[in-house]
Amino acid sequence: MIKAAIFDFDGLILDTETAWFDAYREVLHNQFQFDLPLEEFVKCVGSDDTVLFSYLQKELDYQLNTGSIRNEARKLHSQYVSDAKAREGVVDYLRDAKNEGLTVSLATSSTTKWATTHLTNLNLLSYFDFLVTQDMVKRVKPAPDIFLKTLEKLDLEAHEAVVFEDSLNGLVAAQEVKLPTVIIPNPVTAALPFENYHLKLNSMTDMSLHEILKSLNK
Repeated sequence: MIKAAIFDFDGLILDTETAWFDAYREVLHNQFQFDLPLEEFVKCVGSDDTVLFSYLQKELDYQLNTGSIRNEARKLHSQYVSDAKAREGVVDYLRDAKNEGLTVSLATSSTTKWATTHLTNLNLLSYFDFLVTQDMVKRVKPAPDIFLKTLEKLDLEAHEAVVFEDSLNGLVAAQEVKLPTVIIPNPVTAALPFENYHLKLNSMTDMSLHEILKSLNK
């Protein structure tokens, strides 16, 4: 029986990932006339930017001022998401989760400050019973630490929760813990080779949360 719903944040609740891609692409084009391929950027989605900067270091072949690149991208990103709304169906899923009596947790590779700021701006923070962020673990996704910490806080076994994810790194982390996972990609992650998930939807409007729970509770 499913007792909890666990939601990723970036790219799933708010499409910050497309905004990050656009921001980094613009900064790298302006500073280096470099065209950032989506297939390289997407490797860091759901995790941190370590893989991205390792790739850029090799491609650009000289010492990068990573702090400067991050700061410029962050400024652009803030502009891009300042008026962004939650993805379609998010509010319905959160409301329905509470109505179904589920405990609701966030499990994100982002910081607590980042998640709480955006959830507050979206008027969604009150739906969450727990927030588990990068500040609480040693390793972010695709390592399983965030989901292990989430299950610890929920005091549940993996089969008693369902995870909603948009990234391959998130799916890999959930699979390590054997958490049933519903994949809902965003435009940046849509082409990733997702495998061994419970369901994959184009949008949360494709299937109600009640229908998902019914499929898991058979």
